[in-house]
Amino acid sequence: MTPTDVPGIRIPDSQLARELTQLIRDTESDLLYHHSLRVYCWGVLAGNRMGLKFDAELLYAASMFHDIGLTARYENSQLRFEVDGANAARDFLRSHRIAESDIETVWNAVALHSTPGIPQFMRPEIALVQAGAGMDVAGRGYDQFTDAQRKAVLAAFPREADFKSGIIDAFYQGMKHRPDSTIGTFNDDFLAHKDPHFHRVDMCTVIHASKWHG
Repeated sequence: MTPTDVPGIRIPDSQLARELTQLIRDTESDLLYHHSLRVYCWGVLAGNRMGLKFDAELLYAASMFHDIGLTARYENSQLRFEVDGANAARDFLRSHRIAESDIETVWNAVALHSTPGIPQFMRPEIALVQAGAGMDVAGRGYDQFTDAQRKAVLAAFPREADFKSGIIDAFYQGMKHRPDSTIGTFNDDFLAHKDPHFHRVDMCTVIHASKWHG
């Protein structure tokens, strides 16, 4: 599937954008691929609404790479899946001789997209990937988009019939082999939801069990 423009949204069509689109298309499931395209769309719409000045191509790159760490390519990784995605984006952009400052922006956007409370105070591209992901997965900011905007995005990149369960399963499959990477994030919710034997790490217990006295 080749991305097409959505009313009010320009999908980047440079050589770089086409190559990274093909890479993600070949690597991700339909669910994650379409989700990533919608994340970009929600990010653009949110950025326009807030009057932010952002680089559409950098936002697109970060949006498309943000969940690649959940794929089978990283089934042996013990890093946070967000870091795997950030590293993949970095390596791709470096191979195309993108400026290191722009690469850093994309790296941070991918690495922090599931860490609410921080990205909104950083560069617009970083803030908008997190906002777009939150909108598409959890409906955060849903009412800040018009009905026409939501319909236009979904007409171009439809949600699967049972997207909610599908995305939860995608998170679980991408992290079940590296449970320690979910400590300190809400990602352990996905493991607890799918695996009745999963035990969360309790930081209070960790503190009390440390070798410090008193």
